[in-house]
Amino acid sequence: MIGAIRRVRRDALALLFGIIAFALLAVGPTAHAAGFTPSFFGTKELHGTSLKQFPKWTGVMDRFAKELAGCPPALCNTKLWKSIIAQTKDLDLKTKLRTINSMMNAHPYILDQVNWGKPDYWATPFEFLRKNGDCEDYAIAKFYALRDSGVSTDQMRIVALNDLNLGLGHAILVVYVDGTPMVLDNQIQKVVPASSIKHYKPVYSVNDTGWWLHRPA
Repeated sequence: MIGAIRRVRRDALALLFGIIAFALLAVGPTAHAAGFTPSFFGTKELHGTSLKQFPKWTGVMDRFAKELAGCPPALCNTKLWKSIIAQTKDLDLKTKLRTINSMMNAHPYILDQVNWGKPDYWATPFEFLRKNGDCEDYAIAKFYALRDSGVSTDQMRIVALNDLNLGLGHAILVVYVDGTPMVLDNQIQKVVPASSIKHYKPVYSVNDTGWWLHRPA
């Protein structure tokens, strides 16, 4: 059963990645080569600022902002969230990355089809803390925990990619530390440089201000 669900997720993500990549190429004239940070996993980039091609991501942003503004305790464990932020806000950046990566990776992995009855659902951090989640949910929770603990979102990207070893779609968080892209991944317990991973092929990455389409260098 789980194997069949994984295949459904793999096929759904492959289709989604293809659709998004095609859509971003279609708006190519409004994009530009990103030169302010090095790319990763052997790719070059096109960058744009409109996030309308990413409704799952913008949906998370909107829902989480509303949850932070006010949400029933049964749905939003604000006490736990504030505890995570309090434990990490005064740490140096590298220690902060390791700590938040470890905290979120301690949650069980649950497929969206099992958790939400959908092949691909992007959860808010509160939904993740309540129900756990899959790869993009770890990445999203890490992104917002780091943001709320003081890391600029300009340093971070949620990356949708293909895991060439497993033949599956996957998502991670990349954080730039002194210009070096570091990977926070639910499949890897340590925070590692992107250059140490050879089997990831990124399709696109996003943060709260824009997107990057990754192409072979």
